[in-house]
Amino acid sequence: MDQAPKILIIDDEEAIVRVLSISLKSDGYEVITALDGPSGLEVFDKELPDIVLTDIKMPGMDGIEVLKQVKERRPEAEVIIITGHGDIENAIEALKYGASDFLNKPIRDAALSIAIKRALETQRIKRQLQEYTDKLEAKVKEATREIRRQSNFLKKLIRSSNDGIVATDQDFKVVIFNPGAESIFGRKAEDTIGKAVVMDFFPPDLARQLKEKADSPEDDSEIPWQEATITDANGVEKPVRFSGSILHENGRMMGSVAFFQDLTEIKRLQKELVQAERLAAVGQTVAGLAHGIKNILHGLKGGIYIMDVGIRRNDPEKTRQGWEMLKKNIERTSELVMDLLSYSKQREPVMEPCDPNQIIMEVCDLVRQKAADHDIELQTDLDQSIGTVMMDPHTIHTTLLNLVTNAVDACIFDPNPKPKQWVRIKSRKLADSGEILFEVADNGCGMSEDIQAKLFTSFFSTKGHMGTGLGLLVTRKMIEEHGGRIWFDSEPGRGTVFYMSIPYQTVDEDSEKK
Repeated sequence: MDQAPKILIIDDEEAIVRVLSISLKSDGYEVITALDGPSGLEVFDKELPDIVLTDIKMPGMDGIEVLKQVKERRPEAEVIIITGHGDIENAIEALKYGASDFLNKPIRDAALSIAIKRALETQRIKRQLQEYTDKLEAKVKEATREIRRQSNFLKKLIRSSNDGIVATDQDFKVVIFNPGAESIFGRKAEDTIGKAVVMDFFPPDLARQLKEKADSPEDDSEIPWQEATITDANGVEKPVRFSGSILHENGRMMGSVAFFQDLTEIKRLQKELVQAERLAAVGQTVAGLAHGIKNILHGLKGGIYIMDVGIRRNDPEKTRQGWEMLKKNIERTSELVMDLLSYSKQREPVMEPCDPNQIIMEVCDLVRQKAADHDIELQTDLDQSIGTVMMDPHTIHTTLLNLVTNAVDACIFDPNPKPKQWVRIKSRKLADSGEILFEVADNGCGMSEDIQAKLFTSFFSTKGHMGTGLGLLVTRKMIEEHGGRIWFDSEPGRGTVFYMSIPYQTVDEDSEKK
């Protein structure tokens, strides 16, 4: 009587281990268990199970490491990964390291049964192929070229862990079409093998690359893994991963082999994850917007109250104070609305001749009075070789104004002001990269690591009720729309430097005439 297949379950949740053990034992399997990775590997070395069922996330040694260790010790053992919601990237990584399958929690009995049977079938095929290969190696030197060709062919199949396998002869006529290929392409093997040519139903990119390699006998490289969308025989579109290679012998094409993996379920899970992230972002945005509007409403109510007091008492000073509060909060409302519009609306840069140094001087003129009122020195270090270039002046002006204003505020709000406070704006032309580097530095309060981590988070502001929390988000968005990037260095108590590099184009004669 054949011995029942032995399965090792590794999971740090005892309840899951118990339920899986009961289910598998009822199906006739011999089950052994462990509650962590190291213990599982000890049991693995002692019991030599056929299949390992391991959770991907465990304290200490995770499922990926368990997979690697198992494959190093006994490559023939099959490993099935248990994943939770949101672990799709780890599951894909596990497949790369040789996992035969992965299951999502909660695990359904039907899915578990299919995965176990598939792993056992894979082991059976590998054993048969290995036995056949061993027999080929034992053959005498008189073994024919056909046997050697089949040996190489079968070894390629052994190395593949994909669901669909399609092999052809030298004329690209199908000679192997496994059940996985039937499922992916919606074609029956009996209607395909010996009758169909793969160029008729393969993804166009794969068909083209196979033909190119067939015409290049010296090229033995494999076609790297790629993604494509195929339309099966029933008209259903499916996302797949594919790879392949041409088999040459003595400069002649002898056949081809291609491997396919159906990505339908993986893509579905990815879409669900993206949708969940979008919903979370919407919730965060609504919460932040409500908080910002609430603060503005408090300011408006305060201004109205003070104005009412001034009017009742016929006190011009009180009335003026209330009006100033109203104007400030109306201005904050306008800033919030404009920032929201800028952040939500996609904008293509409008490239036109401009002088970035002139834009820097215009920005300095706008903030000069505010800086002078707080004894802050505005310094410039401009690269005069920049001259006139093709850039989007609106992007340069808006982003620099926001960064310079923030730098001035960092000096104003510094709890330990320096004897001499300054803000420096620098420009440099990076001829090698075709970019202009702008630097806005200050010796203000600087930022802690916690603030730095939140800096580009929506509705986060270091200015409290005085900021909208969208300024730097809008700044980064506009820079990235221009094909540039922004980064910074900051040290608490010593100041901050913001860098932004933005690509430019040279101004041709036609642009200058316009």
